[in-house]
Amino acid sequence: MTEHTIGVQAPDQAGRVAVVTGANAGIGLETARELAARDATVVLACRNLDAAGLAIRQIKAGLPGADLHAVRLDLSSLDSVAECAAQLRARWPVIDLLINNAGVMASSYGTTSDGFETDFGTNFLGHFALTGRLIDSITASTGGRVVTVSSITHRRRAATLDFDDPQSTAKRFDADVAYARSKMAGMVFMVELQRRLTAAGSPALSVAAHPGGVRTNILHHRNKLMQLVYKPRLAWATGWFTQSPADGALPVLRAALDPALDGGEFFGPSGFGELVGAPKPVAISSRALDIDTGQRLWALAQELTGMTFEISAPSNPTIGANP
Repeated sequence: MTEHTIGVQAPDQAGRVAVVTGANAGIGLETARELAARDATVVLACRNLDAAGLAIRQIKAGLPGADLHAVRLDLSSLDSVAECAAQLRARWPVIDLLINNAGVMASSYGTTSDGFETDFGTNFLGHFALTGRLIDSITASTGGRVVTVSSITHRRRAATLDFDDPQSTAKRFDADVAYARSKMAGMVFMVELQRRLTAAGSPALSVAAHPGGVRTNILHHRNKLMQLVYKPRLAWATGWFTQSPADGALPVLRAALDPALDGGEFFGPSGFGELVGAPKPVAISSRALDIDTGQRLWALAQELTGMTFEISAPSNPTIGANP
C-alpha cells in the first residue's frame, strides 16, 4: 500500500496505539495490517480470539516485527463491551485510534443478548458503548481519533431513523432497511460525537469512511445472487463495481491517518458510484447532520445501553505523534 493510494502523506505511527474492531477478516484485517506496517501498536478487538490469533499470524508473516495484540469483543453483548474496554484501559491508558469497523448484516429479525435488534444493537449500540467507555483514553491523546465505518446505504430514504420504532419491531422486518438504519445511526453518532468533542474543547476528532462495494463475507446471510456477485473469484467480471478488502480499507485508512482533515469528515471511494477507487471526501446525508436527530439518538443510546457518555478535554493530554 502506498501514499498515492491513500491519497495523502501520512506520518509514521510509531508510539501510537490503534484499536480496530472486527479486525480478524476483510476490511478490518487490511486496516490492521497497514497500521502495523506503519509501526503502530495494533489491537485486534474480535469476537473470536482464535480467528484474531490467525489474523495476527497472517500479518506477522509479512511483518515479523509487528506489535499486535488481541482482545475479545462481542459487540452484541454490553457485558462483553464493558469487559473489553476495561482490559484496553488497563493495558493502554492512552488510545490514539479507535476504528469502529465490525458489523453484521442480518437476513432476518433477531436480537442481541441484551434484546436489541441485531443490526442496530451490534453495528451502532455496541460501538456507542465501546466508544463511551474508552473516550477518556482517546481524549488523553493529542491526536486521538474515532473512525466510524459506515455505508453509502445511510443515504437511502429508508435509512431515516424512526424514533417511534428504532429497532424495527413494529412493522414487517426488512433486512435492508434495518442495516441502512444501523449505518445511519452510526453516521448520526459520528457527527454528534464531533459536536460534543468540539464543545468540550477536546482536540480529538470523530470522522467516518465507507469502503464501497467490497468482496467480503459480510454478505454471507444475504440471497444467493448477492453472495455470488461479491465472490472474489468473479472479480474479473465484477471489478468495475466491486473491490478487494485491501482497496476497501483505503477510505478507512485515509480517515484514520490524514493529518489535515477536519472532524466530521466522511471518506469513500472516488470511482463509479462510490463503489471502487481511491479515497476522497464524500457527502453525508443531510439527515445525519441534523442537530435534533443527533441529540435524540444520543439520549436514546444512553437510555438503551444504561451508560452516561460524558466528554471532557484532558488538562494534560499525552504528547505523541499527531496523525
